[in-house]
Amino acid sequence: MNFGLTEEQDMIVNTVRSFVETEIYPLEDEVEKLGFVPPEMGQEIARKVKDLGFFGCNMPEDVGGAGLDHLTFTLVERELGRGSMALTVFFGRPSGILMGCNDEQREKYLIPATRGDKFDALAMTEPGAGSDVRGMKCFARKDGDDWIVNGTKHFISHANIADFVIVFIATGEEQTPKGPKKLITCFLVDRGTPGFEIRDGYNSVSHRGYKNCVLNFDECRLPSSQILGEVHKGFDLANDWLYGTRLTVAANCVGRARRVFDYCVPYAAERKQFGKPIGANQGVSFKLADMITEIDAADFLTLHGAWLLDQKKPSNREIASAKLYASEMLARVTDQAIQIYGGMGLMDDLPLARFWRDARVERIWDGTSEIQRHIISRDLLRPFGA
Repeated sequence: MNFGLTEEQDMIVNTVRSFVETEIYPLEDEVEKLGFVPPEMGQEIARKVKDLGFFGCNMPEDVGGAGLDHLTFTLVERELGRGSMALTVFFGRPSGILMGCNDEQREKYLIPATRGDKFDALAMTEPGAGSDVRGMKCFARKDGDDWIVNGTKHFISHANIADFVIVFIATGEEQTPKGPKKLITCFLVDRGTPGFEIRDGYNSVSHRGYKNCVLNFDECRLPSSQILGEVHKGFDLANDWLYGTRLTVAANCVGRARRVFDYCVPYAAERKQFGKPIGANQGVSFKLADMITEIDAADFLTLHGAWLLDQKKPSNREIASAKLYASEMLARVTDQAIQIYGGMGLMDDLPLARFWRDARVERIWDGTSEIQRHIISRDLLRPFGA
């Protein structure tokens, strides 16, 4: 087992970390106060990423990307996790699901998204359908060669900057042993399409400035040419895509936890109470020991999941484990960091309270902790027929 990185991977990690520290960190306080990213600020970040040659780095070379393997791209995401998501979204990582585009769609959506000429967003969640994806009510009915869409999506990340949205919509129903289930189809929907509205969503305590949006469809007519993949096969497409997003969440959590930890060790060594550094007390030093052990464990779980993907080995359980453990680890690490700092940990002078707030959503989006535990336990019990 080789836990070392290649020379190229080391270079990529150092380059992305340096970019985050020099280009993202200085802007975070302003975005936190504003609650949004000024358009010119986001455009400037995207421009610098293009100059660096990293825009669309997760996409294959034949469509204009850098062709990074899953492991190397997970290392990139780990470093991006150190910075504000409201800003790192402009680093430009188009959804891998766009690789399902046909020839015409590649020219209209995939290639421009990889080049950075267009931004995409992905829409699945609805007010009444979160973890239960097949319970969605947003529905498209067939009308000749077109589809007429009605319904609502919400919690749609960064749709405010998207030129088009990848939307999962119910297009029928099938009978299963557990009762009727929706058949789902994936559509590519351009901003400005008649009957399609993107509006501001909810104010969140987590990741301020990283906007969520509500999508409304009112008799929105979409031609069949806007279908990504096959009719009624959107659920399979979504399952393939979810592997990558869970790894992204896990990697982001590890990167953010390491940034939090970097605040704690020097402080524990320098801050004195009762005539000695607080780190000399087991009440603090043992916290540090637990924190770094959990961070390293989450890191190895995450990189192992990415390695399995590269080896084309079964990885559903391992990736679910990485997402589950890393997201819950981040909650514990940020909480302990504030405990080490005491009252100052909750003040705006430090970013720890922000990290603490941001950590909360990681256990919810891209599959809740409960869903991850379901995936893991089902994988363990399935060979026994349970």
